Amino acid sequence: MKQQHRHTQDNPKLDPHPPSNTAKDPDEWVSGDEPMTGAQASYLKTLAEETGEPDAYADDLSKAEASKRIDALKAKRDGTGWQRASG
Repeated sequence: MKQQHRHTQDNPKLDPHPPSNTAKDPDEWVSGDEPMTGAQASYLKTLAEETGEPDAYADDLSKAEASKRIDALKAKRDGTGWQRASG
């Protein structure tokens, strides 16, 4: 009888409900104070245009602030009213 290897039992890729870090508050990001990425800038500019909120875009945003604005504009565009959970 073969013994099952422990690493396959504890593999997070095999977990049907793995813990997620996608809901982490942008204010808690280690790199949140760094300038927003090019992808964030492009997406934020597009969302600002789509939602009629041109002032939501600024060239000097941090990664964290850009993420918050993207979330808010997506919620406005999609009509979900979703807000990032705090804590």
